[in-house]
Amino acid sequence: MTTTDTRTPAVDPASAARPVPTPGQDGRPGVPLSRLINVELRKMVDTRAGRWMLIVMSAISLVVVTVLLIWGEADEMTYGTFLGFTSLPLVMLLPIVGIMAATAEWSQRTGLVTFTLEPRRGRVIVAKIVAAVILGLIVTATAFAASALANVIGGGVAGGDGTWDVTWTVAVGVIVAFAIYVLQGLAFGFVFLNTPFAIVASLLLPTLWTVATSLVQALQEPSKWLDLNQVTGPLFEGTMTGENWGQLATSFGVWVLLPLVIGSYRVMHREVK
Repeated sequence: MTTTDTRTPAVDPASAARPVPTPGQDGRPGVPLSRLINVELRKMVDTRAGRWMLIVMSAISLVVVTVLLIWGEADEMTYGTFLGFTSLPLVMLLPIVGIMAATAEWSQRTGLVTFTLEPRRGRVIVAKIVAAVILGLIVTATAFAASALANVIGGGVAGGDGTWDVTWTVAVGVIVAFAIYVLQGLAFGFVFLNTPFAIVASLLLPTLWTVATSLVQALQEPSKWLDLNQVTGPLFEGTMTGENWGQLATSFGVWVLLPLVIGSYRVMHREVK
């Protein structure tokens, strides 16, 4: 006669409480960061607003250099002049790239999907930062390319100077300055989590501060350390000194790092509806 053993096998509670993570296709747990970055890049260019914003930013460089070729003075047609003129509108427009990346989940109501597929919101924030900087660099590259093309045309057809007077310090400074403005847009976007409010704040608050420092004598000295538009001037000129780097770091901490920390906390803890 046989008997059946009905006893329940002992299970270690500690091992039972630890679920085994589901590996991704590359063998690592969760969604790979590279895939998150690719997704964020696609989200920024798949919508009509994002696509047209990038098109406008790239096209505005061509418009600016065309105007300078037609109505500019011949001795002003140098690579540095073209690059300087194309930088003016991009300083105002590049923060919008970061803002649209930061507010996508909250303005398009896709946060529930995003944070369900990747519950670790910190990784999503990092992916957004990397994706926005990449797109900002692409727009920056179009400005360099448009300026170079205009310099060739100006020197060969329009009788311009055609001097290639942009040093490597100026080129690196322009790239760094543009990246800072993209990060500023990201920071404001994370703080407000609303695209219109963030755009208005990123344009209005620095402008009000600049106006206040020009009107109030007591604010002129602090503005050398706290005015982002003022401290990035030596970056565009390629004349950074040790003091300039300190001023840039201080202003970067106030206008970028501080709101980025506050905004990241909001994203990490805000309820998704």
